Amino acid sequence: MKSVNVQIDKILAPASTVTAADIEALKPEIEAAHQLVHSGEGKGNDFLGWVTLPSSITDSQIAEIEAAAKTLRDEADIVIAIGIGGSYLGAKAVLEALSGSFDNLTAPKKGTNPKVLFAGQNISEDYTWELLEAVKDYDIATIVISKSGTTTEPAIAFRIIRDQIEKRYGKAEAAKRIVAVTDASKGALRTLADTEGYKTFVIPDNVGGRYSVLTPVGLLPLAVAGVDIRGLVAGAVEMEKLTATAPFAENPSMQYAAARTALYRAGKKIEILASYEPKLQNIGEWWKQLYGESEGKDGRGIFPASVTLTADLHSMGQYIQQGERTLFETVIRVAQPAHTFKIEADAENLDGLNFLAGKRISEVNQMAILGTMLAHVDGGVPNIAVEIPQIDAHSIGALLYMFEKACGISGYALGVNPFDQPGVEAYKKNMFALLGKPGYEAEGEALRKRL
Repeated sequence: MKSVNVQIDKILAPASTVTAADIEALKPEIEAAHQLVHSGEGKGNDFLGWVTLPSSITDSQIAEIEAAAKTLRDEADIVIAIGIGGSYLGAKAVLEALSGSFDNLTAPKKGTNPKVLFAGQNISEDYTWELLEAVKDYDIATIVISKSGTTTEPAIAFRIIRDQIEKRYGKAEAAKRIVAVTDASKGALRTLADTEGYKTFVIPDNVGGRYSVLTPVGLLPLAVAGVDIRGLVAGAVEMEKLTATAPFAENPSMQYAAARTALYRAGKKIEILASYEPKLQNIGEWWKQLYGESEGKDGRGIFPASVTLTADLHSMGQYIQQGERTLFETVIRVAQPAHTFKIEADAENLDGLNFLAGKRISEVNQMAILGTMLAHVDGGVPNIAVEIPQIDAHSIGALLYMFEKACGISGYALGVNPFDQPGVEAYKKNMFALLGKPGYEAEGEALRKRL
């Protein structure tokens, strides 16, 4: 079985507005978009470093990351990873997928994997206070991730957490407990790191934040947490090679991009990414940034949403089944769970579940997946299936790269630059103006009159 298998036959149901002929007709366009990704002749070509990133990662680079991770592991019970957007979503998604569902119930313990917590992804005063309260009795360290060092959310968090570390351990000891992932030569964080003597890793200039999970941005926090980063990279390398050469009909990234493009042009404007494994919930969060930030511009783009099933069938299921028919569904399926748990018979059978006796919970889950898919297809919701063999580092690495490649392809097919994000600056300018940042006084006065 391939690490990622994309199945699009359920978007071709009799009631669907998309046919096999529509998909085949897109082949030249999707192949051309794929070629643009590799040739570097399209829009945003200065941010294509992710395309060959997996295969370019050397053993010495991984060893350096592992060595820095070991230093932090030796120093701290808890490591706080500071970043926002692509600077934390990838690491959080992979960490959640590859950790035990209830690892948060065990206290940090020296000699084991440190807990990796996240900060700088919000400006919540309560979150910040509660984080500092939670770590006050533990040894702490931090990884701060920022290209510039001046992005508001992580900059505030780093100022506070750095102050805590320096107060606890002194400046010299603090330098051993702080690692900066930043620009190679410029920016506020680079200047501070060089001045204070922090260990640093470089965010490549040609890799945008939402594509950066396989750089030190994602790999360092994951290595600290004990994730098999070599397996993660190996899975991505496999998918990089497959999607670079496989023909259209056998190329998972091309097939996914073609299906999305056909459905969008047929009026399906919302894509719901669904999974039936709670561990994959934050894969959905990472995926939403990847596609939302890459495609949502120039008045175009599919709106990305996500659900975790079967839980959300009891909340969002009604809308998905019978709401406005502007959506389609992509379901991440896991072929084989890691554990075995069978349902036992009960003598009284008051719950009426003895018909399930002897079955594994995964069997029930698989039938829920199939039953839901058929119901949604019959209800006018086309379904794409993305199947991985199991939840492990290799499969997750392959899945992430497949989505990245498909995103570049479908973005070019949409006619936008998939690698910029000019729209995210608007809120920042308004926030700075309302806060009275020097140079924004006039804008602030005008905005206050509108409130």
